[in-house]
Amino acid sequence: MTAIEAVTFDFWNTLVYELRGELRGRRLEAWSGLLEEAGYALERVQLEAVFDGAWKAYLASWHANEQFQAAQAAEHILENLGFTVPDDVRATLVQAFGDAGAAGGVELHLADGVEECLRSLKDAGIKLGIICDVGFTPSSMLRDHLIRHGVLPLFDHWSFSDEVGAYKPSPVIFEHAIEGLGGPVPERVAHVGDIRRTDVAGALAMGMVSVRYTGIEDDDSQPEPEAHHVVDHFDRLPAVLGITRPSSPQ
Repeated sequence: MTAIEAVTFDFWNTLVYELRGELRGRRLEAWSGLLEEAGYALERVQLEAVFDGAWKAYLASWHANEQFQAAQAAEHILENLGFTVPDDVRATLVQAFGDAGAAGGVELHLADGVEECLRSLKDAGIKLGIICDVGFTPSSMLRDHLIRHGVLPLFDHWSFSDEVGAYKPSPVIFEHAIEGLGGPVPERVAHVGDIRRTDVAGALAMGMVSVRYTGIEDDDSQPEPEAHHVVDHFDRLPAVLGITRPSSPQ
């Protein structure tokens, strides 16, 4: 095995996870309350339907590698409500949609064992990065969650799609990460993520070592490629990559 110099991590369902549907629920609750306060009666099922439509629009853009961020999702919902709201209400709704993912408002949980794994890799002299496809929670808030958990300082660089302008599996975002980590050759960089289409395929195309993490979600998409390694817990990752923590002086 070629010696690994750097490891990059996906964000969602790799470094962190949410309780299923929590962010969507917070956005729905916020919009329901704001619309009611503004005098608009809207059945919950109708609001859920237009929210689902915005998510489908995001997925289509994600697959097409076209940026679709929180403000665009909120505007998409507003255009499909079936009625027009005043500009001040519109602005409040757009703001509330993006703010739903703020640290302190919603709890994002670290994957089991990931902090210990990151510290072990750091102690072994490995550079660490993040390669994240941003959904409806902007990267500034995602970093805040890592700060709250005390792990952001462990990373040497991060590449978020809303800042880079490209989603995985585009080489653009992988190249951004590698350059930010000092430019090691791709064969000496491992990428860890949960999705075959983006994390695995993107890393393989770059010539990186690919690791698929299944501890939160197990992506069995076919015919998407499989990674070099598959791990279900982060305590296995250093050994899989041939990385050992330096011995303490006797």
